[in-house]
Amino acid sequence: METAAAWLAAATGVLIMVLAGMASADDVGANAVPEALQVPSEQVLAIVARGVGVQIYECTSAKDDPTHFSWTLKAPEAVLRLESGANLGKHYAGPTWEATDGSKVIGDVVVKLDAPNAAAIPWLLLRAKSTSGAGKFSAIRSIQRLRTVGGKAPAAGCDQTQSGKEARVPYSAEYRFFTAQP
Repeated sequence: METAAAWLAAATGVLIMVLAGMASADDVGANAVPEALQVPSEQVLAIVARGVGVQIYECTSAKDDPTHFSWTLKAPEAVLRLESGANLGKHYAGPTWEATDGSKVIGDVVVKLDAPNAAAIPWLLLRAKSTSGAGKFSAIRSIQRLRTVGGKAPAAGCDQTQSGKEARVPYSAEYRFFTAQP
């Protein structure tokens, strides 16, 4: 019950951020995608979804300096919805996108750009590293993460007393999934 209440609170916070962030997303333009994030010309847009959830950070020590601690991305945790509002699936560590039909795509970051909104996580272009199952995500070749809201690591750093603790930061993003041209 506590987990459901925490998730609902985080989702409500994301919705507020999404609504507040719409002006900055509109400033970029509805169809403006930076050149660096363009997919190969032989691919076509197959699915557009909105991810709403949290970016999970863990307080960890630096490998080269065990006395230095910082918030490190552990995993995303989000629900994916189509533009119609229908549930498409979920997004989690890997990064993995899993459709309700059981198909999955695991991505590998190709390009990372700062979001137009400095308070939001970066925009990404990812290539499909692997796919599994038969369904919506089985033929995906590229993924764009755009129009992000929130999700950045806590501005206040962490220290040894917080080692291993998690911070769940609300975020939302538009995910565009591309397949090879038929």
